[in-house]
Amino acid sequence: MADTDKKTTSEKPPTVVAGTTSAATIKGRKPARFWMVIVALSLLAFISSLDAMIMGTALPTITAEVGGSSVYVWIANCFVFAASAVQPLIGQLADLLGRKTPSVGCVVLFTVGSGIAGGASNPAMLIAGRTIQGVGAGGIYVLIDIIICDLVPLRDRGRWLGIINAWAGVAAALGPVLGGALGQHNWRWIFYLNIPICGVALLTIVLFMHVKSGDPASSIYSLDFVGNLIFIPSIISLLIGLVTGGVVHPWSSFRVILPIVLGAVGWISFHLHQHFLASNPGVPSRLFSNRTSAGAYLLAFLSSVLLQTAGFFLPVYFQAVLGTTVMDSGLFFLPFAIGTLFFAAVGGYAMSFFGVYRPIHVVSFSLSAVGFGLFTLLWSDTPKVAWAWYQLIMVMGLGPTISTVLPAILAGLPQSDVAAATAAFSFIKTFGFVWGVSIPSIIFNGVFDNNLSLVSAADLRAQLANGGAYAFASRAHDIGPTVDPTVWGEVIQVYVTSLKAVWWWGLALSILGTFSVAIEDHLDLSTELETEYGLQESGTGAKKGNDTPGPVEAGSTSV
Repeated sequence: MADTDKKTTSEKPPTVVAGTTSAATIKGRKPARFWMVIVALSLLAFISSLDAMIMGTALPTITAEVGGSSVYVWIANCFVFAASAVQPLIGQLADLLGRKTPSVGCVVLFTVGSGIAGGASNPAMLIAGRTIQGVGAGGIYVLIDIIICDLVPLRDRGRWLGIINAWAGVAAALGPVLGGALGQHNWRWIFYLNIPICGVALLTIVLFMHVKSGDPASSIYSLDFVGNLIFIPSIISLLIGLVTGGVVHPWSSFRVILPIVLGAVGWISFHLHQHFLASNPGVPSRLFSNRTSAGAYLLAFLSSVLLQTAGFFLPVYFQAVLGTTVMDSGLFFLPFAIGTLFFAAVGGYAMSFFGVYRPIHVVSFSLSAVGFGLFTLLWSDTPKVAWAWYQLIMVMGLGPTISTVLPAILAGLPQSDVAAATAAFSFIKTFGFVWGVSIPSIIFNGVFDNNLSLVSAADLRAQLANGGAYAFASRAHDIGPTVDPTVWGEVIQVYVTSLKAVWWWGLALSILGTFSVAIEDHLDLSTELETEYGLQESGTGAKKGNDTPGPVEAGSTSV
């Protein structure tokens, strides 16, 4: 659909489906049920983000107790495999069954997976629990954004996405610290902690989220089974290659190349199927044929890569170059984590106030470029105030993209594509996080190995070679004082040089993002809510099936 066709979207008279909260109600005083649903979404954003971040510092302790050092990479990554693979499926289920049923199902899966992982006595049980958690979390990621789109008009979505993502940011900041603390005392509570929080969120959804729902018996025939059977194994295969390359096997190994090639071929086949063969595609090709939406999807990918690159390698700087403990590196990372959530909210409010997204995106990626450029100045004697401000400048840029890219995607698409477009957005973000580790890791390890001859101690070279530098960083605090200062200075020099290559990569990608904003067109952000999945009055009950009630005049509240 052409962008010019959508520029007049906000001029159309608002259509509010009977059984939903009217646009006037959305703009004015919001009902108590609205706030209760926001509370549930905030809890789910918090707990799903916490679970994704908390494992990093605790995983060595967990694998030491249950075993599984040989399958460490699977324990660490099965969560993201599952979360990525199911997102388009969840988006389609949200259209076919309504929002409530998939929400309840995903929260239940996440809770059950948490219980299994918390009670794990062997690696297989832990992997099973984490995989089930990942399926639930992948659905939660998608459904939070979809439900927000059903609750508020397009122009206000950035503000509310910023608020919800603020809770995810709090969890991201607490995750490494809490994971380290619980790992030292009782790691099982890393998983058991999810259960009561999910229970509260689940009860809130059941009691207060009254929305239209579909008929499972008839909806099942509309599900894109073939598409999902192609997509899920293809993405898992691709991710296996990306996360094991340079860690379990060399990038030149057929065990890395083969799954990447198979996954890429499968992914291409999936999109060909969606375009030419699928009668009800889960990821319709029209999502990417619109210039603004396609450009915003690219920005979503780039911002996710950049956020993950900085988040993954800043702790390496703190631990290896500054010599901090893992716990202290989590504290040093707080300007980035807290700044991200704060500026995500600021960006959302700015978009709601001014009704534009392109200027925000230009400023965002420009500041990201400045931040990565400043990171290239980091050294062992860089003052705390300097690296703290460098982090803040970085997230002044990247933070607003969290809350403003999805509304830009939806601005060029019809309301009927909200679930599919949002599921694609969630997948692209998750996929970007994987690339934000894989590509910079290749750069980091390659530069590190090329400069390893600068380290004069053979025993240290052996520990640092062939991808060992990242894991070594977490032990640098203990090893550094035992090494000759001159030799340790050589190690720090190699770390700084390797990290600088990563920061230059981030700078280049940020510049690409700045120029990519030109792909987006300026489209009006509607101030009217048009959805058939909005909140219903509690007395009406959820509508079933394919009900098509007539439009309700703006300014009224349906009952």
